[in-house]
Amino acid sequence: MTALKLAVFDVDGTLMDSQDFIVEAMNRAFGDLGVELPSRQQVLSIVGLSLSEAIAKLVPTLSADGVAAATERYKTAFINLRAQKGGEAAAPLYPGAREALQALHLRDEVLLGVATGKAKRGLDHAVMAHDLGGFFITQQTADGHPSKPHPSMLHAALADTGAQAASAVMIGDTTYDIEMGRAAGFKTLGVTWGYHPVADLKAAGADLLVDTFAGVIPALDELWGQA
Repeated sequence: MTALKLAVFDVDGTLMDSQDFIVEAMNRAFGDLGVELPSRQQVLSIVGLSLSEAIAKLVPTLSADGVAAATERYKTAFINLRAQKGGEAAAPLYPGAREALQALHLRDEVLLGVATGKAKRGLDHAVMAHDLGGFFITQQTADGHPSKPHPSMLHAALADTGAQAASAVMIGDTTYDIEMGRAAGFKTLGVTWGYHPVADLKAAGADLLVDTFAGVIPALDELWGQA
């Protein structure tokens, strides 16, 4: 019997390019509070963290109440942007993402999942908007877990699927994804089209890096071959 193989994808910056909405929602949240707006680069550097963790890292001087207020304002801003501009539906999948997911989904021994700093509501919108619901057997969000890079989401993905960490790969664009994967005993695949610099992904210990989705499946096969 062929051993199960698990591929867990990050969402923002890995499957879907949602940076414009994230940056605008963050700027609206801080603008409402009268806090100096972070730069685009600063905002993208915290994508992948749970929302409150991200805001606290962006503005370390904020009190706990300030972080809570900014978190609620960000949620409100994102809901308003979703209504005004389509939100996740207007944030495109990266070229080749759907084709790679479809090809992996056709393999009987391969199971797919997502692990994201999004809330479940945001992930549900993204999955529905891009018709991804049939691909993922496990969907882990920030609602029920500590923020990345804590490995809790990946531990839950293993429990959901019955796969073993030795045959699992975490695919993501940030150091938080790579560090989470390593902490859970997964192989790690860094993608270079997202929000963290290539040098940072290498420094975090990514086992392999790919520049396009065309390279994802060959890289996964190489990593699974090492299991």
